[in-house]
Amino acid sequence: MNTTRRAWRIPAAAALAGALVGTGITAGALADGPAAASSAPSAVSGPAPGREPAPAGAAGGATQSYAPVVRQVVPSVVLIRTAGGLGSGVILDDRGHIVTNAHVTGTATRFEVQLAGDPAPRTARLVGSYGPDDLAVIRADDARGLTPARFADSGEVQVGDVVLAVGNPLGLTSSVTEGIVSATGRAVTEPATPQSPGATLPGAIQTSAPINPGNSGGALVNLSGQVIGIPTLAAASPASGAPAPGIGFAIPSSVARDIAGQIIATGRVTDSHRAAIGAQIATIADIAGQPDGAGIVAVDPGGPASRAGLRAGDVIRSVGHVPTPSAEALSQTLATMRPGQAVKVVVVRDQQPHTVQVTLGQLPGG
Repeated sequence: MNTTRRAWRIPAAAALAGALVGTGITAGALADGPAAASSAPSAVSGPAPGREPAPAGAAGGATQSYAPVVRQVVPSVVLIRTAGGLGSGVILDDRGHIVTNAHVTGTATRFEVQLAGDPAPRTARLVGSYGPDDLAVIRADDARGLTPARFADSGEVQVGDVVLAVGNPLGLTSSVTEGIVSATGRAVTEPATPQSPGATLPGAIQTSAPINPGNSGGALVNLSGQVIGIPTLAAASPASGAPAPGIGFAIPSSVARDIAGQIIATGRVTDSHRAAIGAQIATIADIAGQPDGAGIVAVDPGGPASRAGLRAGDVIRSVGHVPTPSAEALSQTLATMRPGQAVKVVVVRDQQPHTVQVTLGQLPGG
């Protein structure tokens, strides 16, 4: 059983409880207060003590240092500061666009960004955000001297690849940690918090590279210095809420570039590529207070659920033969599916089970 916490604000507070369900992970959010400007020097950490340096890619030789990769990447990762805290961001282009997490920007529309090695912060404004993918784009008012990051195709990432996480954990600017890709294709759910409506992130990259408060919105890079993901969540113990070392999650770079590109082009997301059932859902509890299904609160008129004959009061027990004991489990299941896919949905209505076929729609943009 794991919980996960967002990894961006200082100081750390409590994480919400969650559970490991198949390849889906229910996440908790890290709630933190404002952070003062950091005057700490940049911090770079290499391989863990006693660990041999990672292979240097296709050449097969051993690298003695990650310094050349770090020198490439650090100028493209910025510190983002709001009245409520701080996080990280990755420079997209020379026009000043920066991609980060939606939970980093929160409800703010104006920001300060700080480049590596530049003590003077720059002002920035919100271009747009998309909560369902926990992504946002801001734009620096002064784009002089910005170094855009290089991005890799996250679809080519393999388990076992050596990666570096670059960001501003605990306000320590331009910090670097090292690990491997532990898994791909994770579905991670973040419950809502006062700062964010929550999100289910499909296809997340799991990494052993330490991801700490302040890393959210930064860069997970390969040894070619290319961004493969946006670090977003770190795992925490379900019992104590303490960090669980070596379990972090990043949004794939291909998703980040696609969503950011739509926001830059139109100010909003026009094609989410995400499946939706077209209903408002809430977790139903049994008499013992345990999750007992995903209850339909309301259906969208003319949406997939409505067209299939589903209605308010129905309790969804499974979708495509995958059990859905809670709203979070349903979100995780839908995250693995595609718009237009026809699936069998088992619901309980008037204490009787019914099976209907639903052709999934697309999660709205915004």
